[in-house]
Amino acid sequence: MTELSPVVARVTERIVARSRDSRARYLDLIQRESDAFSDRGFLSCSNLAHGFAAAGEDKASIATQRGPNIGIVTAYNDMLSAHQPYGRYPEQMKLFAREVGATAQVAGGVAAMCDGVTQGFAGMELSLFSRDAIALSTAVALSHAMFDGMAMLGICDKIVPGLVIGALRFGHLPAVFVPAGPMPSGISNKEKQKTRQLYAEGKVGRAELLESESGSYHSPGTCTFYGTANSNQMMMEMMGLHVPGSAFVNPGTPLRQALTRAAVHRLAAIGRKGDDFRPMAHVVDEKAIVNACVGLLATGGSTNHAIHLPAMARAAGILIDWEDLDELSGAVPLIARVYPNGSGDVNHFHAAGGMGYVIRELLGAGLAHGDILTVAEGGMADYAREPHLEGDALVWRDAPVVARDETMLRPVATPFLPDGGMRLVQGNLGRATFKTSAVDAQRWTIEAPARVFDTQEAVAKAFAAGELDRDVVVVVRFQGPRANGMPELHKLTPPLGVLQDRGHKVALVTDGRMSGASGKVPAAIHVTPEALAKNGEWGPLAYLRDGDIVRLSADDGTLSTTADLSSREPAQPPVPELGMGRELFAMFRAGASGAEQGASAMLEMAGL
Repeated sequence: MTELSPVVARVTERIVARSRDSRARYLDLIQRESDAFSDRGFLSCSNLAHGFAAAGEDKASIATQRGPNIGIVTAYNDMLSAHQPYGRYPEQMKLFAREVGATAQVAGGVAAMCDGVTQGFAGMELSLFSRDAIALSTAVALSHAMFDGMAMLGICDKIVPGLVIGALRFGHLPAVFVPAGPMPSGISNKEKQKTRQLYAEGKVGRAELLESESGSYHSPGTCTFYGTANSNQMMMEMMGLHVPGSAFVNPGTPLRQALTRAAVHRLAAIGRKGDDFRPMAHVVDEKAIVNACVGLLATGGSTNHAIHLPAMARAAGILIDWEDLDELSGAVPLIARVYPNGSGDVNHFHAAGGMGYVIRELLGAGLAHGDILTVAEGGMADYAREPHLEGDALVWRDAPVVARDETMLRPVATPFLPDGGMRLVQGNLGRATFKTSAVDAQRWTIEAPARVFDTQEAVAKAFAAGELDRDVVVVVRFQGPRANGMPELHKLTPPLGVLQDRGHKVALVTDGRMSGASGKVPAAIHVTPEALAKNGEWGPLAYLRDGDIVRLSADDGTLSTTADLSSREPAQPPVPELGMGRELFAMFRAGASGAEQGASAMLEMAGL
């Protein structure tokens, strides 16, 4: 076995030590739950009858516990392209379960919103906290205690982290995450980005922009850029929660259906009553979380996971922070370039060798833990293989030794960049994440006067008025989880890109979010502490003023200002907006932890 990288080993050991007490409490809880709910026999006859009243031909099997009963938690809706394929999954999965003497029931549905639809508008303020609502809904679905395993159907940004958090609280059960795959590729990403920038400059109209966007987002399946949704799928492979190689197989194909069938069969095989019990609590351990971090860095994945990974880890009693990500980033090279960090999308990535190639390279270089428990029988080694159909039979072959497209994938020995491109920057303005993998190295350090805004709409107006046509650090504050739910701020990307293309030194500093779809402008995002006061303490961004010199540097990990903030009064935040359901999420905002701790009121108030 390849020797583990000293950095990966050191970070893992630090996480284990930091998490010792909280992890022990979690595993003690899971053992108690396992002892109390080992089967459905504890339910009264009335309880049980309610549970299988509508189960049709599966009634007898569920009643007598003839075989495992799988609880399906689904994020299906047919407004999201990524989740539309899930509509027919439950009926298929019930058939697949019966093939191996098992049964399946839809335990419940969870919310699934699309950031692509709500981007830049009021609904985006519900986005981050929808993750916690999904976790809560998952818990409600599984609270009936009718199940011997969990089949989790979800793909997109907050859906997978929410499902993971909820399912981990039922970690005495095995869990398999079942993807639906990306849509086929549409127009080129370069063409799409060009039209967006032309629209930002007023050179094309809405009709041309809509035609371009429709040519990109055009059919059932996940959006094909490497944002948070596709980063989710990568992480489920790295953590051993998928059937190997299932992340990026297109919907509606025979291979996709064969992988779903394999997921159901495998879930039935790893339950308590078989001889290969693999409860989720023991699959998702410290090493699995480190593997997810490593995969994120090696592939240039979404910065949203700087928030989601700490939250998912906390649900399993594991404590990680941005220093862990930063240190790993220094040791893990960037071996994939997927749009927006490269020209090809996830379909091109998958065709070039995809996750099988990435995992084989990382294991071979000692950069990932190969000894974790996974839902696959052969452990992480199985994830270095690719699924194929031979006739009707599902088989796996070794991933290619040489990438089929070296513009998409490179070996660890000759990577695109020597590090993973997710840096911690910190100083007297707080701590933040800087994703360097999409930014030209010549722009990793920007020092310029600040222009301070409280909304992204105000930035757009200033840009349109020509007020930003200079070297500038645009600061957008009061966008953190406690202020307004921490919406993504992608409306900022096109105008800031225009300013940069005009030759100006431009950077963004914000306590809001940008995702894996972030572009080429250097940005310090998720600034913590956020500007809005917590327990009477305001974040440093609340004291910044126009003209203050701000330095942002991924080269030396700096986020600072030369201004003396100590004698100033904090700026007053905008009045919280009502409408679009935002008022219903006030409790999530009021109790939210900082972004580095996962930005969750639910986890914070539960003491997790």
